[in-house]
Amino acid sequence: MEKLVRRALGLAALALMLGAGAAQAQDSIKVGLILEYTGPFANNSQEIDNGVKLYMAQHGDTVAGKKIEIIRRDTTGAAPDVAKRLAQELVTRDKVRFLAGFGLTPNALAAADVATEAKVPMIIMNAATSIITTKSPYIARFSFTLPQVTMPMAEWAAKNGIKQVYILVSDYGPGHDAEAAFEKAFTTAGGTIVGKVATPLANPDFSVYVQKIKDAKPQAVFLFVPSGQQPTALLKAMAEQGLTGSGLKILATGDVTDDMTLHIEGDAALGMITSHHYSYAHDSAANKAFVKAYTEAFGPSLRPDFLAVGGYDGMAAIYKVAEALKGEIDSDKAMAVLKGMSFESPRGPIEIDPATRDIVQTVYIRRVEKVGGDLVNVEFDKVEHVKDPGKP
Repeated sequence: MEKLVRRALGLAALALMLGAGAAQAQDSIKVGLILEYTGPFANNSQEIDNGVKLYMAQHGDTVAGKKIEIIRRDTTGAAPDVAKRLAQELVTRDKVRFLAGFGLTPNALAAADVATEAKVPMIIMNAATSIITTKSPYIARFSFTLPQVTMPMAEWAAKNGIKQVYILVSDYGPGHDAEAAFEKAFTTAGGTIVGKVATPLANPDFSVYVQKIKDAKPQAVFLFVPSGQQPTALLKAMAEQGLTGSGLKILATGDVTDDMTLHIEGDAALGMITSHHYSYAHDSAANKAFVKAYTEAFGPSLRPDFLAVGGYDGMAAIYKVAEALKGEIDSDKAMAVLKGMSFESPRGPIEIDPATRDIVQTVYIRRVEKVGGDLVNVEFDKVEHVKDPGKP
């Protein structure tokens, strides 16, 4: 009798194991989306998430027979400790197969070790400091880097009669990258940097820094601050001190004239020259379809911007990996699929450099103009197939 009981228990255990295996085989593909949903960068995160939602609405929530499940987590801002804890919880408790999102560099860097230890692919949808992809072999970036979009701006300035520039950037990783890339490219081309200043990431009072620019009397100023509330505050301070519309040439990365907030910046932004990888006015069939779908989904008052495209393309990458692996996500095989991945984005053609796992894309030179009464980043020049110059 005891042997029969043991045998019955063994068969029951085996049945449970087989049942668990079957359940696992039918399991969803969980994606841990870590963003700054509240706090000063909440609007940025909402744009990224809107891109994620739009891609899923267009392509369904099932890939290769597996349901794609998004688990959202909020860091509340630039909070590396929180980002790392959330990444650990998503990996260990929720068993996510991908980490994704990351609007800010400090949060992405904090989660990199988690991706490495857990061997979970990490899809960067915005954070733009060059070093991020070097911090884990499981990171791939589908957004941009600050050196990537800054170098073409510096080279354009030097070729178009600008000899002296003052630099203002935010005092964190992307700002340092932008400053270094602009200074290197501009001085190599014969230009001179007449002054530099770094502003706090949290709640900067721009008036004192704008006064420094005014006192230096440069021919041009190069700006980088993160998109969201800060560009509007910076341009307001510049307008109050008479620098906008004064003949001072204002150069910047596209973060400063983000499509989402450009209408709030108003005429202070007119004539600004920026370099970036996306404008909602980009003239391509893919982008026109993207903009139409976005405004239909989220309302005509909302323009898609580079953040939305980062979320959209990052989600496309996850779907393409799931399709290639037939729904069975093996981390190393997933990274092999990501390396060299290429497709047509609303921004234009993109690909992932197999050596660096960073994005290669076109960078556009744009001017803020009024088109039909609306402020628009109008592309008038471009540099194709730009790699991150911060890497070999």
